[in-house]
Amino acid sequence: MSSPSRREFLGASAAMLALNPSLESLLPYAAKAPLNVAVIGVGRQGRAILTELGKIAGVKIVALVDGSKGRLDAGLRRAQGAEGFASHKEMLDKVKTVEAVFVATPTHLHREPVVDALSAGKHVYCEAPLAHNMDDLVAITKAARASKTLFQSGMGARSNPIYQLARTFVRSGTLRTMATVRAQYRKKMSWRFPAPTPAEENDVNWRLNPDVSLGLIGEVGVSQFDAVHWFLNAYPVSVRATGAVRLHQDGRKVADTVACEMMFADGVRFAYDATIANSFEGAYELYTGEMASIKLAWNAGWMFKEADAPTQGWEVYANREQFHDEQGITLIADATKLAAQNKLKDGVGLPEPPLYYPVADFVRSVTESKPSVCSADEGYRSGLVVLAAHQALMTGTEQKLSEQAFKELPK
Repeated sequence: MSSPSRREFLGASAAMLALNPSLESLLPYAAKAPLNVAVIGVGRQGRAILTELGKIAGVKIVALVDGSKGRLDAGLRRAQGAEGFASHKEMLDKVKTVEAVFVATPTHLHREPVVDALSAGKHVYCEAPLAHNMDDLVAITKAARASKTLFQSGMGARSNPIYQLARTFVRSGTLRTMATVRAQYRKKMSWRFPAPTPAEENDVNWRLNPDVSLGLIGEVGVSQFDAVHWFLNAYPVSVRATGAVRLHQDGRKVADTVACEMMFADGVRFAYDATIANSFEGAYELYTGEMASIKLAWNAGWMFKEADAPTQGWEVYANREQFHDEQGITLIADATKLAAQNKLKDGVGLPEPPLYYPVADFVRSVTESKPSVCSADEGYRSGLVVLAAHQALMTGTEQKLSEQAFKELPK
């Protein structure tokens, strides 16, 4: 008997479902009370945060901080009416109306503005990873845990409506026994950016400085690692890593291609690779289980059901999509309502970039006195994993992680 073709195998063994959250979770958020915010660090990520803040009614950007005049001026053009400062200390001293602060500086510069803003009684959102070394990670976590104000680690998966929906499938046992987890990040780029002046070269290209940069593992991997921790409700017990400069032979010492293998106590293996030498298939996480697999790509998600998986009822409300040679069905929340309005396809994907949702969640938590969607505790735990993975990469040795390390939080 000849082996089945790829098309026959997929048709017989899996159904493809695009996962979408409830319509309510996708509606634009408006702050329940006016909120004055400042953004510290208005490079690429800071300016992206400014864009998302501009979509949230009730938020007023009153101050921006950056040591580069060029970046600061570019930020001020986006945030009309905001005051600009070269120092976060000066901003905190002079602009008393600031209630919440977004810290989007380079990772190795997070500690001082985060700790100072918390000490000044401000709510703080800090981009991920929290820190580039253990001392800073502990200091930030201690300050956040001691503060009476709200702190949010910038892990986007926990706010992403598609990921929230997908996690309910995983946690409710839809996949049954988890077999493997795999994730990747691929985006062809150099990570070397033009500097306005030679003196600003190191400042602009800090990601390529091995003294302060955690490379792809830290700057990209951390958010995907955190998504896996959140889905599995567990942390790895060991990690291995390798890496090399494969494409960008410009004298850099920070790898442009890395791979990690993490093992969990229950035997689940998490394989991760990241590269800026190739863009094929972009970024995603893939959870493979006994009855189904779920693939999540930040602004979209799909489920592939096994042939022997039980029918759960919602399949009847599916919209059909074509994926290359295979036809899949789209799972859309509130599908019956949308179907009645002939708008099934309107529910596919996210209406806003993935960054919008953690930013909006932070504003919601502050203005509605709700718990942070990703606390300093979770930022600390993901930081431990990133630092262990980076150490594994630098030393070429397996790093062990004890269960106790994730329980004993800094005090």
